[in-house]
Amino acid sequence: MIRTVETTPFADQKPGTSGLRKKVRHFQQPNYIQNFVQATFDSLGAHDGATLVLGGDGRYYNREVIQIVLRMAAANGFGRVLVGQGGILSTPAASNVIRQYGAFGGLILSASHNPGGPDEDFGIKYNIGNGGPAPEAITEAIYARSQVIDRYLTVDADDIDLDTVEETVIGGMTVQVIDPVADYAALMERLFDFDAIRALIASGFRLSFDAMSAVTGPYATEILGRRLGAGEGAILNGVPLPDFGGHHPDPNLVHAKALYDALMAPDAPDFGAASDGDGDRNLIIGRGIFITPSDSLAMLAANAHLAPGYAGGLKGIARSMPTSGAADRVAEALGIALYETPTGWKFFGTLLDAGLATICGEESAGTGSDHVREKDGLWAVLLWLNILAVRRQSVADIATEHWAKYGRNYYARHDYEGVDSAAADALMAALRGKLTELPGSTVNGLKIVSADDFAYIDPVDGSTSQKQGIRIGFDGGSRIVYRLSGTGTSGATLRVYLERYEPATGDLTQDTPVALADLIAAAAQIAGIAAHTGRNAPDVVT
Repeated sequence: MIRTVETTPFADQKPGTSGLRKKVRHFQQPNYIQNFVQATFDSLGAHDGATLVLGGDGRYYNREVIQIVLRMAAANGFGRVLVGQGGILSTPAASNVIRQYGAFGGLILSASHNPGGPDEDFGIKYNIGNGGPAPEAITEAIYARSQVIDRYLTVDADDIDLDTVEETVIGGMTVQVIDPVADYAALMERLFDFDAIRALIASGFRLSFDAMSAVTGPYATEILGRRLGAGEGAILNGVPLPDFGGHHPDPNLVHAKALYDALMAPDAPDFGAASDGDGDRNLIIGRGIFITPSDSLAMLAANAHLAPGYAGGLKGIARSMPTSGAADRVAEALGIALYETPTGWKFFGTLLDAGLATICGEESAGTGSDHVREKDGLWAVLLWLNILAVRRQSVADIATEHWAKYGRNYYARHDYEGVDSAAADALMAALRGKLTELPGSTVNGLKIVSADDFAYIDPVDGSTSQKQGIRIGFDGGSRIVYRLSGTGTSGATLRVYLERYEPATGDLTQDTPVALADLIAAAAQIAGIAAHTGRNAPDVVT
């Protein structure tokens, strides 16, 4: 029997670039999660009898929210819910399940790379029928509904067993607990040459994958460990934990330092990789060399034809605006289009659906293709392994040859985390206020030739997104980008992106901090970072 429960709105349920993210205890307020889920269902139009996909990254509060959502889905007329066993479903795997089974959409419970635990972060986002994140029109509708909501619908039912692959019924709705790995693993076997990768590993090639006690542990254990023969010893931190083992599941050089140190050691494995909380980001390290996400995108695009799933070539490449221009040169050489979008994977969705792009990437360690509508950490790892299996060169040799052909984009991102939101907004406002006066000026010996606030018009649906990041361009092709991130749960994160292009005839072997030293000083001066934030150095450099 459907039960109607009266409720009152919460003012802070506006989804960000990756859904609604708050502290666990914030979500645990009475009716908080119910309000957001009901606002989502109310905004979707007719979905009677439709299929919903549900799962998350296994973080704290994941299981409890799944039970709440199941009862609400039954009350709101869904006919079937596909839920990952144990409540587990990586973000790219969820996208695949939505697409493979023709689901109406899905709810993914994750705060991505943010820490987990009772005092840490939780998140929820809605993905549409193409498997991708909801576009802004839908997230804005969800928020508008959340501001006037006065009731939610549920049914009275016992919790279901999430740990057994089986079907059950709640309020007339079928709940099917599915193997979270099987469909995704089968997709990867269709895209990549598993025989070639197995042969590489059997030849003595050593790899190390850090699942960071997060969702990709079961996926990596099955695919890398069992199907490709790397063995379970190649998988580090392979069991998903509600608090990610007390660590920050962000695959960067700060939070995956142990992996980085292992790959820089004299007895290093040949290849190292990591993925994040919900499985959509990646870190790639070769023996003695770190590959930046921007460079990884470019190198994967340049070599994608070596994998069976991309043997026919690429339709186009898309990258987020803050991502370096390394992929642009690959697109030019291949004679295909390059699309520059705002940050947020949802902006790639229309390009992929329209067949304009095949491979997409973001500097924040997200890379993916048209196989799903999310970035995909393990996919990137497997494409790298396929390339290594065919070329039979080291990661360092592949990178060296790439830079010798295309030149090198020295690149870094400086994050100032937990900045007072008002101070961060004031910094950005001050920058916007002087955009017209910056071109023609010189800062720290660097001549500014352009300055703007990036706006994007989607070439497929014509939608417009304003204020997506402030760009400062310099004579010679260097640039600085300033942007406030929408992926945190407290305060603001100021991201400063620094990029300097070195042509193939130049010095391609510099240490990145040295190559970017003048830009780093200029970035602090132009934005008045210390004056606005009180910070003299970033919290994280990637």
